[in-house]
Amino acid sequence: MRTFPADDERDDLLDTWQEAAPGWGRQADGVREAAMAVSEWMLDHAQLQPGQTVLELAAGPGDTGFLAAQRVKPGGRLLSSDAVAAMLEVAKERAAEQGVDNVEFKQLQIEWIDVPTASFDAVLIKWALMLVVDPSAALRECRRVLKPGGMLSLAVWDLAEHNPWVTIPQQAMVELGHLQPSEPGALGMFALASPPQLQELLEDAPFFDVIVEPIPFERMYANINAWIGETIDLSGSFRAAWAELSDEERRAVRTRVAELSAAYADAQGALVLPARSLGAAASA
Repeated sequence: MRTFPADDERDDLLDTWQEAAPGWGRQADGVREAAMAVSEWMLDHAQLQPGQTVLELAAGPGDTGFLAAQRVKPGGRLLSSDAVAAMLEVAKERAAEQGVDNVEFKQLQIEWIDVPTASFDAVLIKWALMLVVDPSAALRECRRVLKPGGMLSLAVWDLAEHNPWVTIPQQAMVELGHLQPSEPGALGMFALASPPQLQELLEDAPFFDVIVEPIPFERMYANINAWIGETIDLSGSFRAAWAELSDEERRAVRTRVAELSAAYADAQGALVLPARSLGAAASA
């Protein structure tokens, strides 16, 4: 079968997320609590009601969808989905731990959603659309699977300058020659960090009554080691580069991260760093 560059890029992304699943599972509780404001924004703007059906795409550990599952009781249900089996296993374990009993799981691609047209009252996508090879196709598919008047509610990352919790460790690695800087316009965490671009994508799908708003929150770490440990779990590029470093090189990275983040640290070394997502909601 003939393959195309976009297909190769998708395959690479799926491989990356398959490898990342255990780390995301380890960090799920902390990320869930830190970013609760993002999940609550999404759920409030999804306008969920008891008895509704909800689809979460690229659910990862699944926690935003699990919160939605509680809001649609009694009678409502959640379909929690991800493109990689390992992430679905993480979500299944967390659903069992949290006692979420009105949820089903299915492996789904975000750019071609294998469910019937007009199946759901709401679709949720947290921190995934900016990592999709063809976000326009993904949004058209979301539009297709929503019932008339159904709600799409999503979050992407705002500009890098508003998220030093992720940019500082990467910057340290780049400065020390262990990572290459990201190419402008490349697929990645900040690819949709533009409210006008995000609004245009949604309107072209087409969605209506589009809202795009910043959602600020904070990331807190007990010390530099905890911060770097989380980064290793959540970032595939950082994890791969870190694995190749000597002990001396790792100490140098920690030192540079501490220098770059000094303004966010207290006297005991605990850190509080700003973070910001963009929330977007629209009706079908």
